[in-house]
Parts: sequence; C-alpha cells; structure tokens
Amino acid sequence: MRPLVVVANRLPVRRGKDGGWERSPGGLVSALAPCIEARQGRWIGWSGGAGVDAPPERQDGIEVQSIALSRNEIQEYYEGCSNRSIWPLYHNAIRPSQYRRGWWNRYRDVNERFAEAAAEATPDDGIVWVQDYQLQMVPAMIRRRRPGLRIGFFLHIPFPPPDLFGQLPYRKDLLEGLLGADVLGFQTDRAATNFHRTVRALMSGVEARGEDLIHEGRRIRVRVHPISIDARRYQSKAAEPEVLARSRAVRRHVGEPRDVLIGVDRLDYTKGIDLRLAAFQRMLRRHPERVESTKLIQVAVPSREGVADYAHQRARVERLVAEINGEFGAIDRTPVYYVHRSLELDELVALYCAADVMLVTPLCDGMNLVAKEFAVTNGRDGVLVLSEFAGAAAELGEHSVLVNPWDPESLTAGLVAALELPAEARRERMEAMRATILRQDVHRWAKDFLAELDGAWGPGRLSPARRAEGEPAFQPSPRAVVGS
Repeated sequence: MRPLVVVANRLPVRRGKDGGWERSPGGLVSALAPCIEARQGRWIGWSGGAGVDAPPERQDGIEVQSIALSRNEIQEYYEGCSNRSIWPLYHNAIRPSQYRRGWWNRYRDVNERFAEAAAEATPDDGIVWVQDYQLQMVPAMIRRRRPGLRIGFFLHIPFPPPDLFGQLPYRKDLLEGLLGADVLGFQTDRAATNFHRTVRALMSGVEARGEDLIHEGRRIRVRVHPISIDARRYQSKAAEPEVLARSRAVRRHVGEPRDVLIGVDRLDYTKGIDLRLAAFQRMLRRHPERVESTKLIQVAVPSREGVADYAHQRARVERLVAEINGEFGAIDRTPVYYVHRSLELDELVALYCAADVMLVTPLCDGMNLVAKEFAVTNGRDGVLVLSEFAGAAAELGEHSVLVNPWDPESLTAGLVAALELPAEARRERMEAMRATILRQDVHRWAKDFLAELDGAWGPGRLSPARRAEGEPAFQPSPRAVVGS
C-alpha cells in the first residue's frame, strides 16, 4: 500500500479535560487513523488554537504534523474566508456571503503552507488526501511542487450550482485549485453534477468525458462517495449497560412521556433548528392533546460563536424555546428541553436510544451523520424525520419521513406523520436503514476512495498494461458530456 498523507484543517487530536492531548472522537478520524497507521503515513492539520500549540509528533499511534496559525490567520482564513465567504455560499446562500480581499489573501497563504508541508512530507510513491472546503487551493499547490504525486480531494459540504458559485470573486482560482487533484470526491450526485456544470461554465480548456474531466492533459476523476459513520462502534456503545441506564434516566427526567422527539445539531443556521422549533410549536397548537404526551429535547452544540450570524441564530433559537415553554409549559411540565453544550459520546448515544422520533431537518447539508448515528443506535424502532436537502436523504430518504424544511406545512405535517406511524412500519424502516449503514460504513467509504486514488494515474500517464500494449496517450473527447 502506498504511504498516505492526510491534509485537513484540523488535526485528529484535541485537548482533553486534563489539558493533555487525546484522539478526537469524530468519524473522519475513526476512518482515516487506521489507514494512516497501516500505510505508515501522517496527518497534517491545525491544532485549533492560536500560535504554537502543537501536540507530540506521534499521538495514539498516528504521526501528526501541526500547522500553526496566528490569531489573525484564524480570523481571516478560517472565520473570514472559509466560514463567512465560502460556507454560506456552498450552502445555497442561506445567509449572504461576505467577501474581503484580505480574507482571500490569507486563505491562499494558509493553503500554501498546508501544501508545502504535504509536498515535503509525501514520499515519491505516496498519495495525498486533502479534506474539505478550507483547503480547496491545496491540490494544485501540491501539484506545482510535486507533479508526480497522486492527489485526492474530498468535499464534505455541498457544492453549489454554477450561478451561485459564480458569485465568488476568486471563483477560477478555487476551481484551478480543485482541478489539481487526480480524484475529486463529493457526497451526492447533485454536488458532483454541480461541479461538472460549474467547471464547464467558467473554465476554458476543460473538457468532460463521462464523469471525468480533462485538464492540462490530465484525467480528473469526479466521483460520488457518500461518507458514513463507524456503525459498529456506535452499535456497541448503544448496547453498554451504562448507556442504556442513562437512556432510561433521560426519559424519566422529562416525565416519561409517550413520545420523545430529539434534535442534535451544531448551532448553525444551515441546520434549521429555528424552523423545527416553530413547527413543533404549530403542532402543539393544532393538537393540544399532544401537549402532555410529547416532549422535545434539542441539543445545540456551540459553533463558530465569533461569527455574527451564529450569535443571531443562537438568540433566535433560545427565544423560540422560551416562547414554547411559556405558552405550553406549567410548573410540572416543560415541553422543550434545551441543551447548549457539546455532549460526550455516552450522553449522545443515550439520547439516541431514548428517542421515539429523531429530527434531522437541515436547510442544506452535505451529508448529516446524526441521521446515521440515530439509525444504528436506536432500539425503540424510532422514526427519522429527514430533510430532503440533507445528503443522507439519498440513502435513507425512502425509509424516513421526508420533509421540506423550507415549507412550514411540510415540516409540521412530518412531525405528526412520524408520531402516528404504525409500529410495524417503524420497525421495517429502521431495519432497512440500519442494514444500509452497516453495509456502507465509514471504513468502506475510506477504503473505496483510497482504492480509487490508488488506481488514479498521474499527469499524462497510462496504466503499465496499456503502455505495454502501445496504446496512444489519452485524447479527450471532442464533445463534452456531463456525467450525472
């Protein structure tokens, strides 16, 4: 196996409660850490703090390399360009993007530093896998330094249609950056198709052959690889006696209602938490018989609190929680239980196990792994209410209650439909979702993408077998065809 260098905005480690370093709990780390260990590679990223705050070079069996960011770089590269320019635009401009030349300059500079580190760290027979929207310039920057390397890029968030992407002042720079990769991975067919259409609309000299693109004599594979979770790890956690006991305690704490609805989201305006709360409020007004028997637990994990749009969203969410509890609550009754903090894995899985209905209703989402976590941990034959604009809908939509979160009536009706779904239908749906996720877990995702990347040939090269047969160099089709 070829040595693997992963390049991501964040390192796979974090500061623990004791101040020391520990492995981060996320699914991406669970998937890629074993790959790095097996391939004798390393992970390049930022520690999350300002200045030199680097973990040891080897942490929990993973070789890590920290890219230090100054406070100014965090503000301009991360909070500015990444999360106030690119993030809202890629999520269908749910909030207006802000563009500042200084932010863009810092984004480009930081991407150069990541690319330089990757180019120096990767052996000649190695491969580089770059992750997500913060580092879209990195593939081409590595390519300029090391033209023979195999380079992959995976976008974890949506990719917008051409008309939206075209608003970016540095649109061609970002496309050039991405086209430096040999394999480009997207979560959904929609995102991959949007990328194809955007490249054809904005870039001259790029042609399409089926799903692939031809740029500067190289074939770039554009592929759909929906990410998943470490399903068996979550299942194992859900079976632990301590977690099951905590799950029962959750239901007791909220008064042993007939139905417990749960939402678990980062406090991000793309997640639609405010619209979900408003739908719950409408449902209680229209169905007063459910006031006593239905409770909602909403976890809103703090996120990017230095960005004004996030602060405004928090204020709106907390105002709605207060309104609902004021309208329908009593001394011995609280309709909405609101939690504004991060949860440990035991707490999170206990909530999933306690739920009768899981609400995953983002306005736009690359995938949304909460939906998959719920499906493999919930043992109550719960119901998933899922936004049609979540990437997870492509895999789980057939077995969930699918809603349009932009439509208040659709969202409210979806809550009622989930609560009224017959027990047999609930069981069949959960079993089908669980089977899908166990079959396509995060380890399969990483394995499939790396197999694609291992098989990608570098600039102007054919496979050894085809070279031996004397096959001529690849010639792009004269007619561009967009693959769907």
